[in-house]
Amino acid sequence: MKIKIIIPFVLLVVFLGVSFQKLQDKPVLYIIGDSTVQNGSGKGADSLWGWGSFMDVYLNTNKIEIQNHAKGGRSSRTFLTEGRWDSIMKTIKKGDYVLMQFGHNDGGELADTLRARGTIKGIGEESKDIYNPIRKVNETVYTYGYYMRKYANEAKEKGAIPIIVSPIPRNDFDKNGKIQQDKYGVWAHEVAEQTGAYFIDLNEMVIEKYQKMGPEKVKVFFPKDHTHTNREGAILNAELVTKGIKQLKNCELKKYIK
Repeated sequence: MKIKIIIPFVLLVVFLGVSFQKLQDKPVLYIIGDSTVQNGSGKGADSLWGWGSFMDVYLNTNKIEIQNHAKGGRSSRTFLTEGRWDSIMKTIKKGDYVLMQFGHNDGGELADTLRARGTIKGIGEESKDIYNPIRKVNETVYTYGYYMRKYANEAKEKGAIPIIVSPIPRNDFDKNGKIQQDKYGVWAHEVAEQTGAYFIDLNEMVIEKYQKMGPEKVKVFFPKDHTHTNREGAILNAELVTKGIKQLKNCELKKYIK
């Protein structure tokens, strides 16, 4: 009689142990970026959203965990200097993924008293020593490419898979009904090639979609300015990111798409 009681208990312990191990082994998709990736301002029709908040609509969260670490106002530089990347490095593991999109805030000043978040233009190895009036420290500022390479290479060192995403375009049609490709999109692509990271040209994909829709329909996505989308615009962008994931050759992330 004792044996009949002990055996089921042992099997239960083994089963729970295996289940816990499977839970622990579930890969994580880390998303990093700025307010176009995660937002939460405004209410109702004027609320602003980032595409990262809707990736759970398209990915199976029973099989992959999604952590959106993007933060409004951050550049490729300040996401690092604020320690946000370091916190991810403490938990990221082999088989995880990092979706990264920066650029909208990188064009600012290097050392102004308002934000001090800019990076040196381009993807070279240039640097500049400054005094940061926001953090009140001396700081060496590098190029956009330097910071993006750092994210991609350090993710790879942990056994994770980096995916660089070019920044979504602004609602900025010219008189011919065209939107020009963002220079940060070009640089993002070049960094992906340098590091061997996967690349999703979200900038170009959204531009193509917007130009087909036309200025009048697109402006509905931008209730407050020409940069930040509402919920509908963010969902469209998330859908295009998912389309980009599907098109990545030999990238296992696509198997988690619903």
